Amino acid sequence: MDPVIVAGAGPVGLTLALALARQEVPCVVLDEGPGKDEPRAARTVVLREDTVALVERLTGVRLAGLGCRWAGWRSMRRKQVTREVEFDDADPAPLHLPQHELTGVLRTALARESLVKVAVDSRLDGIEQERSGVTAHTRGPGGTWWRGSYLVGCDGPRSTVRKLQDIRFPGRTAVERYAVATLRTELPWTDEALLHRMPPWRTSGPSAGEVVGRPLPDGVWRLDWLLPPGKDLVTPELLVNRVRETLTGWAEGVTPSYELLDTGVHTVHHRLARRWRVGRVFLAGDAAHLLGALGTQGLEEGLRDADNLAWKLAPAWHHGPREALLDSYQEERRSVIAARLRAADQVLPLLRGGGGLRSYVPGSSRGHDALLADGHLGRGALGAPGAYADSPLTPGPLAGETAVGTPPGSPVADVRVTAEDGTFVRLRDRLGRGSLLVVLIAPGTGVWDRKHWVTAGIMPRLAAAVTALPHRAELLVAEAYPGAAAHTVLLVRPDGHLVSAFSGVRPADLYAAAEAALGGAATDTTDTPRDEDAEARAAAGSR
Repeated sequence: MDPVIVAGAGPVGLTLALALARQEVPCVVLDEGPGKDEPRAARTVVLREDTVALVERLTGVRLAGLGCRWAGWRSMRRKQVTREVEFDDADPAPLHLPQHELTGVLRTALARESLVKVAVDSRLDGIEQERSGVTAHTRGPGGTWWRGSYLVGCDGPRSTVRKLQDIRFPGRTAVERYAVATLRTELPWTDEALLHRMPPWRTSGPSAGEVVGRPLPDGVWRLDWLLPPGKDLVTPELLVNRVRETLTGWAEGVTPSYELLDTGVHTVHHRLARRWRVGRVFLAGDAAHLLGALGTQGLEEGLRDADNLAWKLAPAWHHGPREALLDSYQEERRSVIAARLRAADQVLPLLRGGGGLRSYVPGSSRGHDALLADGHLGRGALGAPGAYADSPLTPGPLAGETAVGTPPGSPVADVRVTAEDGTFVRLRDRLGRGSLLVVLIAPGTGVWDRKHWVTAGIMPRLAAAVTALPHRAELLVAEAYPGAAAHTVLLVRPDGHLVSAFSGVRPADLYAAAEAALGGAATDTTDTPRDEDAEARAAAGSR
């Protein structure tokens, strides 16, 4: 079987290649550049807990040492603090780090991965696909033809893959524009991010805008100033003036010393590709979508694309394609991004246009600050990880289903579980291996050695049901789960989204939910024949 070709060696392409390799799928990464990234202090990323866990799981590196976990968040309007957030274990802080640090960690992990080949100085310029695979041509010093089973375009906003597949990329240009500066200085807030709207040192009007400050390690800060609409040139003098007036304003009249490290202009576009799959060719990351207004992070969504697609390509590579499973990538991920773009489009006129709601609703400015904070902190419709409530992989109504604190299609809570070898781990640590996860909620098991309960009560029957599932699955046990009663059984996808929850051991329902989560029966069984008696055994076990 030919490897999967990944076009693009940014964070999304590298993450996808690693995620596939962890599931024993070989990859070729086509890198237009020389195989390393130029450090840019003004180019940073904000990752929330789920994407931090994804990268750490794939690389084995703790990202906290490369970035800054915010101590808190504050929203300000003129001179007034309108909102303060303190982070804790129940509400983890976002992680802010330079993008080249993230890419470097991914590249280092790939260099140790025997299943991945990175082809540097290889620019894609041709794709041919047929029923059995894909052929890609690259130009450059080592220009050649590459043969693959599938091809994924992770090659950015100007995606060659998207253009070669004649996929439209409609949307809006220059939705927002920011001047960016990264500098080393001392601010009144230690490791605390802030959003300051209409700062008092700015005059009223469209140029009053807002400034966002995000800390980085070693006393470094990234500052972003919202620019007025238009295409006015952002000169070095303008940026230096913004830096000085902002630092002086925050220090109440005295300009603190600072070292300017890097500057830039960041323009936010909102675009969404019409299709994310054409036969054996897929799009992911900025090749498929552009977003980022109101504090949201487009890179994070690209990492979630990679996580979603990897576990669906892996069974197709190993066992033959389940077309419904591969199609679900576009249906799930595109719908999440479309919803996020719709939410931003609805909010933008209120926040950026004239008086907005403030003309009609007293005190609504606090609501505006809350909406902006949601985007920056990864909450609400603007920022929270997407749920796949309407996924085609959602099983139909099953008699044994029960409700828990996580709706079907949403990311599961990261509870402590006991693995099959008796060790205690976090649930997120078991994701990304290509296996379905079956989690039994069994209060009290945490205080007993596994050997005392693994053969007692309902465990043998549940273990037999897990063995009979149509896909590899791992059985885990948790003392508790939000909203779940004792003996509740959760079925979790390899990317950590809940499929279903059942009251007790129901082998037939568990089997039906697992098969639905895999897109139904496989369309090609030549590599791994399906066990025709498995479903019958599961049904028999439920009686």
